[in-house]
Amino acid sequence: MRLLLLARVHLGAVAVLLLLTLSACLLVSGLPRVMQAAFDQALRESLATAPAQHADLTAVLRSNGGDQDLREPALFQVQDERLRTLVPAPLNGLLAPAGHASAKTYNTPVYASGGRTFVNLGWLSDGDRRVDWVEGRAPREVSQMRWRGTTIPLFEVGVVGEARDRMGLGLGETKILGESDYAAIKIVGIFRAKDAADRYWSHNGDILNVRQVQQTGKLDLEWYTTALIPDAALTRLSGDDRNLSYQWVLPIDHRSAGALDVPGYDAAVDEFERLMRLQPGVYAGSTLSTGLPTLLGEFRTALATAQTIMFLVLGGLLVVSLGVIVLAVRLLTERMDHGLTLTRARGGSLPQVAGAAAGLTGLAVAPGALAGYALSYLFPGPMLPLVHLGPVVVVGTAVAFAAARVAVTHRAPLHERRDDVVAARPSARRITLEVLVIGLALAGAYLLRTRGLTTQVAQDGQDPFLLLVPLALTLAAALITMRCYPYPLRLLVRLTARTRPAVPFLGLTRAARARSFSVLPVLILLPALGVSVFASVISSGVAGTQGLAAWQSVGAPVKITSERELPADVVERVRQVPGVTRVVPAQTATVQVGHTAERAEIIAVDLARWRELLTGTPISLPSVPAASSGIPALVSQELHGRGTFEIGWQSRLRITTQGVIPALPGFFTEGKFIVVPFDVNQRPVVNTLLISGDAQETALARVVPQGRVESRAGALAAIQHDPLTSTVSGTLLVVTVALAGYALVAVVITLVIGAADRAKALSFLRTLGLSDRQAERLTVLEILPMIVVTALAGLALGLGLPAALGPGVDLSAYAGGLPVGDYELDLVTPTALAAGLAVVAVLGAYAHTAISRRRSLGAVLRVGDLT
Repeated sequence: MRLLLLARVHLGAVAVLLLLTLSACLLVSGLPRVMQAAFDQALRESLATAPAQHADLTAVLRSNGGDQDLREPALFQVQDERLRTLVPAPLNGLLAPAGHASAKTYNTPVYASGGRTFVNLGWLSDGDRRVDWVEGRAPREVSQMRWRGTTIPLFEVGVVGEARDRMGLGLGETKILGESDYAAIKIVGIFRAKDAADRYWSHNGDILNVRQVQQTGKLDLEWYTTALIPDAALTRLSGDDRNLSYQWVLPIDHRSAGALDVPGYDAAVDEFERLMRLQPGVYAGSTLSTGLPTLLGEFRTALATAQTIMFLVLGGLLVVSLGVIVLAVRLLTERMDHGLTLTRARGGSLPQVAGAAAGLTGLAVAPGALAGYALSYLFPGPMLPLVHLGPVVVVGTAVAFAAARVAVTHRAPLHERRDDVVAARPSARRITLEVLVIGLALAGAYLLRTRGLTTQVAQDGQDPFLLLVPLALTLAAALITMRCYPYPLRLLVRLTARTRPAVPFLGLTRAARARSFSVLPVLILLPALGVSVFASVISSGVAGTQGLAAWQSVGAPVKITSERELPADVVERVRQVPGVTRVVPAQTATVQVGHTAERAEIIAVDLARWRELLTGTPISLPSVPAASSGIPALVSQELHGRGTFEIGWQSRLRITTQGVIPALPGFFTEGKFIVVPFDVNQRPVVNTLLISGDAQETALARVVPQGRVESRAGALAAIQHDPLTSTVSGTLLVVTVALAGYALVAVVITLVIGAADRAKALSFLRTLGLSDRQAERLTVLEILPMIVVTALAGLALGLGLPAALGPGVDLSAYAGGLPVGDYELDLVTPTALAAGLAVVAVLGAYAHTAISRRRSLGAVLRVGDLT
């Protein structure tokens, strides 16, 4: 047979099949690339926003003196180059070309400070490029001095301005360090960082900041800082005299990170640490300090959930698109049936007619598949195997179905078929198989709800059980729908048989006695509606939880916090900012519990005014009843059971526990904390403002430059704009729209497939007096039962899938850390989908009857007589 001639004769069916194949291949090849690009971007942002101390690789060696001491800066560079050669692939591809090294002492006390002041010595390989000297000069040399009859080294050092202000290390002062091996330092300069926000300082925060530490069981605070020393000081810095450690920082370049390489990164970190410890010489006893495995583990947990959702919705999209393409192939092969029947009658072989159907189908789908595959290159992202495999599956399924259907239909020449006979009773074997499928689906859903996953998805990859249960549930729902579909129709047929109008009886009778292919759309519409509703429910649940998480993270529409007191005039200026409707001041601090070293966080606030500010929001606050003695207080679970006790704040306060709260929105989620009335102190020191209204954050920041401004809207935007979150939401939206489109196309193709048989029946009925309006109603009644039943089943499936999957899908990573479990019943999308299907069915019925009216009844009846 000449395929081009066949394609020209059946041009309409070929064009429909081509467009469906193009759209399916474009989605199947393009969406995975977009998702993988988003996964890569999410990993890069995760590494970029994490502290460099956690993301980078840091080799740490604690020197014991002797051969382990490095006396020259050049030796640090040599060791850095050796370290880089040990990093295995693919981790070596993540390393930035420039790192840095350092030599620092630790736990170096100031003589006669009672163990409360510590000044360590620190050398940075690139310190001269990182700081500006604001007072004095940079240290240049190391000398000696006499102290208590001995000669000790004297290091010129520079300190940060905060150490001068808070620890009293003034310019020109000399301090003695140590309690046994003494050394002296002379402060010759005060410096500041050229860029304090540079990730570099994450590794050297001890140099840039003063640290306060309260040791367990002690009341006094310890003060720590690290002073900069020059290159020359390395000659006198030894592990023999003091606690000394060397560090080599290998920075991670997040721009080259890829989500597909995450398992390899984990293995490479372990291998690098093993190789480093096996090296002789300087590296003996060295350790690897990095938080990269933890960061990658957190990312893999969030990624696993995203991949699970993507597999579910993309799997549903692929199944539905293949089902619609199969329907279109059936339409094409039915249009060829007459010619193929004549070919078989004239001696054509079965491979010949099957090959003709397969060839014509391939001629229709191959260009669409190639075009869709080519257009997928316009999407960003790496080329995954699914990108190449998807179009092959689509083309192979279409061609194989065409060949198989024609081979089965025309296995014998001039084989008689009755299209007006109700389907035969299913065999016992088929019923047993269907019952087994339904039972396994229900058992799988029950096990998934009760025992969760069999594997750790973040470490071991996707659990096949989680991916098979939704498929089994969908297949079970489709089988139940197909088996139960005729029974309500038969009941309706019996009821309408007793009424006078003939149209309801005829329409429902034709629906009940429909050919087998008329029920086939159930296998397409049901998963399409089910996955669409599932995506809608998931999106709605995530969106609602995101809003709640934003409110809980801020605790008010806008919150301003400051480390220093906010004077009354500043608070008043905040009230005058346009858009501010209400301001609730608060005091926050860390207080002493009792007379011990135990500490707790505290907030003093008027809860009644705060509750008024939160009216109409999804969060609520407890009330504090009046205490019979002492100050009424709400405490965390860790402080529960203490009754009345004292705290040390601005003065000694006696508080009485009036209730226990697990968390306080905007402030505390765990640990030890206390909530007391605002006026507990004789003079309230306001350092926090809770604000309602629609004031601009920039305007508030100008009024309170020393404060930190947070807003509920900003917190929500940060959650929603996360790459993984936006990818999940965007993909769910695209898949929902695509599935709705495929469902509508399936209804249209179903109408077209049955058009000839329906036209013949209507022509016969029109000769008996059936009017055009009655013909339209009859066609609608023939189509609507299948749509209504399938829409209800798809709605039930989509609403039940989130509950069935249960703990298998943890969406907290996309909802600000809050669990997403209470899915509200949102019928907007399902109703819109069902209404769209009904509208298409009605429009198709009207269009069909309009076309039938233009046909000659005689021509239709003669064609019927011939068959």
